Amino acid sequence: MTMDGTQKTPTKRSELQMARSMCWHCQSEVTGEYFCEQCVKVQPLSKEMDYFTCLGLPRLLTIDLGALEAKFYELSRTFHPDFYQRKTDSEQNISLGNSAMLNTAYRTLKDPIQRAEYLLRLEAGSAKDIRTSPPADLFEEILTLQEDLEAYRSASDQDPATVARLRDKLATDRELLEQRQREMDRRLFELFTRWDALHSRQSRTDPASPDFQKDATAVLKEMREILSNRTYLCNIVNDLTATTA
Repeated sequence: MTMDGTQKTPTKRSELQMARSMCWHCQSEVTGEYFCEQCVKVQPLSKEMDYFTCLGLPRLLTIDLGALEAKFYELSRTFHPDFYQRKTDSEQNISLGNSAMLNTAYRTLKDPIQRAEYLLRLEAGSAKDIRTSPPADLFEEILTLQEDLEAYRSASDQDPATVARLRDKLATDRELLEQRQREMDRRLFELFTRWDALHSRQSRTDPASPDFQKDATAVLKEMREILSNRTYLCNIVNDLTATTA
């Protein structure tokens, strides 16, 4: 039976991980189905399930966005709260929880930066260090830029020519930082390719081998560093934009 009351013969089990091994309603065994095969009640997704699994994807950083979107809409139709308005409170709550998890998974994985940060949390325990100081190779430039920002903020009572000169200098600084961001993104996408190659190799070799672990750790470490530096630069660029708007 489907959600609209029509009869349905259960077909294959889904690949999604359920929160329970028994149906919350009739206590029948549940081993990966969206709905209990006995009472046809919707089942809650496991909160421990990662977003890649939720959307039927391997842990890769270069993904098929078309396949991601198709899977998202397929599951959205399955769990959307609109289909549960006449159901019990328990079913409505499960629908809301499943939909919320699905929406968060989709938003995270469709953006390449959020996808990389999320994979780092899965594989290495954290997305990036919280950077409170400039990247080493930009230290002097950032300090000078911060001085220029302070000068511009306090220049409102100065002559228009001085204000215009400082604004032009900050615009040039912003362009240079945005160029550095693009360079970081290029290197980041190169690391995406390396990670995906390692993931493919993992299925053919021993994932616990020292060589594999060494290579995976090196990729994750560099990715974390770039993401941390990129976040710092984004904050500076946003500050520049807001100050000179």
